[in-house]
Amino acid sequence: MSAPPVIRIHPHDNVVIARAQLLGGTLLPGEGVSVSGLVPPGHKVATRPIAAGEPVRRYDQVIGHATQPIAPGQHVHVHNLAYADFARHHEPGAGATPTAYFATPATFEGIVRADGRIATRNYIGVLTSVNCSATAARAIADAFRRDVHPERLAPYPNVDGVVALTHGMGCATASDGEELLVLRRTLGGYARHPNFAAVLVVGLGCETNQIQGLVAQEGLQEGARLIAFNIQDTGGTARTVARGVELIQALLPEANRVQRRPVPASHLTVGLQCGGSDGYSGISANPALGAAVDLLVRHGGTAILSETPEVYGGEHLLTRRAASPEVAARLLARIRWWEAYTERHGMKMDNNPSAGNKAGGLTTILEKSLGAIAKSGTTNLTDVFEFAQPVTTKGLVFMDTPGYDPVSATGQVAGGANLICFTTGRGSAYGCAPSPSLKFSTNTALWQRQAEDIDLDCGAIVEGTDSVQACGARIFQLILDTASGGKSKSELHGYGQNEFVPWQLGAVM
Repeated sequence: MSAPPVIRIHPHDNVVIARAQLLGGTLLPGEGVSVSGLVPPGHKVATRPIAAGEPVRRYDQVIGHATQPIAPGQHVHVHNLAYADFARHHEPGAGATPTAYFATPATFEGIVRADGRIATRNYIGVLTSVNCSATAARAIADAFRRDVHPERLAPYPNVDGVVALTHGMGCATASDGEELLVLRRTLGGYARHPNFAAVLVVGLGCETNQIQGLVAQEGLQEGARLIAFNIQDTGGTARTVARGVELIQALLPEANRVQRRPVPASHLTVGLQCGGSDGYSGISANPALGAAVDLLVRHGGTAILSETPEVYGGEHLLTRRAASPEVAARLLARIRWWEAYTERHGMKMDNNPSAGNKAGGLTTILEKSLGAIAKSGTTNLTDVFEFAQPVTTKGLVFMDTPGYDPVSATGQVAGGANLICFTTGRGSAYGCAPSPSLKFSTNTALWQRQAEDIDLDCGAIVEGTDSVQACGARIFQLILDTASGGKSKSELHGYGQNEFVPWQLGAVM
């Protein structure tokens, strides 16, 4: 028996979602409605009359208001639906429930550092204090590329690679401003990350972001694991590159001594991302990832929900799950900060969705946010952190980040994420050194088109042949397998270095 042509998410909704392209005249079983005109896959069809100004509901939540009368069977999208502000009922903690932890936690094969921290990968990193040292840092890392110089890493099979994480910042900013503070917090998080066996920090010498200021702010300690130097003191680019290569060659034997051993899943911190979302994201991949998050949390692990502009309009669903009124208040404070931030720059919080999101069926930021929040599962929201702050609380937490995926994931990894899970409906090519990144497709057509970049397909949920819970269990097992050393598709392609993008907050002076 074939699946119905549309998906009804909630009985109170006044729209349903097309499983495939719908032709005019198609009768929608159970709805008593015939389709008027063409409706693309993933897009919405009205199932009852909707007056101009009336809310349109999906997930039993408001996703916008009709801009003109909509008849049953009509396509509902940007031509007749728009964002409008509305009152949200937050009720902090009203939906919070005790977490049912598993008596026997799952395990993965992790790398245990000398200080007890657990890693999922074993890289040597080259960080930069400023854009001016980026070329030298890249040259140092390129000297150890397996596709160019395989002989240099061949004796060290337990080292995943040498990566240079460069950026365009570090100068032309206030020496005591927020932008420098956040940049240093980001770099400090990467310098401390357990997935790095050791880190070089390369500077120019005269930049605003002085390396010693970075070390002092972040409480870093220079030594065998953290070595800092700059181009001006070393005597130029060639000497700086030669010194960096020599230092890494000396670090490799010790880095290679690691061994994996079973450790509890409570040592996993997973960053949650969605990019290139479509009308199926909130039906398949996002709730399936949410089911995996519930398993992770019940095993004692941590998941980081982020992308504040992409939970906007659905934040009341998170505050209801807040573990305390203080946690809810901190989330709402970040929402207010974003409203003021966008207003300062002549923008609004409803500038989303993107062109690709709209082509995939998403019409308003409210609709996108409600689907994105499904990644968080159902457990309590235990804490809220600012961008790149160390995540020190177990369970589901929130980190304030932009919606732009490379920036958002950079903050998560700086906060301690040792794995990233990334859902996509339109397609994504993304990786995130030093933490592996897994990608999940929301629809099987994407999987068939771009399987070389996708790690698991959730499209069978849309087709009605798989369940959210079963798919979530497979995602959780893939998380454990990848944390144990299994390579993600993005790692096989070599993604990860260019995707390091710290959040540039302030004016460039």
